[in-house]
Amino acid sequence: MKHLIVLSALMCAIVFTTIAPARAQGPLGRELGLGISIGNPLGATLKYWNSSSTALVGSIGADYFGSPRLNLDYHFHFNAFNSSVVKMYAGPGLAVGFGSGRSYLWYKKGKDYYFIRDEGETGFGARVLFGLNVIPRNSPIEMYFELGPLIGIAPAFGASFDVAVGIRFYP
Repeated sequence: MKHLIVLSALMCAIVFTTIAPARAQGPLGRELGLGISIGNPLGATLKYWNSSSTALVGSIGADYFGSPRLNLDYHFHFNAFNSSVVKMYAGPGLAVGFGSGRSYLWYKKGKDYYFIRDEGETGFGARVLFGLNVIPRNSPIEMYFELGPLIGIAPAFGASFDVAVGIRFYP
């Protein structure tokens, strides 16, 4: 458990020290977007553009990993389609699930693996996201689709696949 806390603190330190004071490239040049996410987790999302190609993204919502679940991701955006509207992104992230959740434990009885429900434990995980975002011209809206693996580290080792679609508004 002590190693997980140190790893989480190190990840946060890396993310916050790489924030550059450059002009944001969100919709209409705005930096902060608020929205909803449908998928993993199902809930609210917040995105802060800290440069023209990087953003810090947080989300909170209900999920199988633990409810509520908090995510903190760092996105690196790149122009794979040579478009000013559609871009791709990728980046690392952390997930923390509180309360009851589910994890795949490497528990085998006979020929079957069991799906075990953890009651009241906090789960920690790491994830890597790949996504596509659409920012229509002259609009304060961002739509996105993302997916990637989630590796549960504690209280038990497990793996799953996160998929989400969502929309953010930049006031």
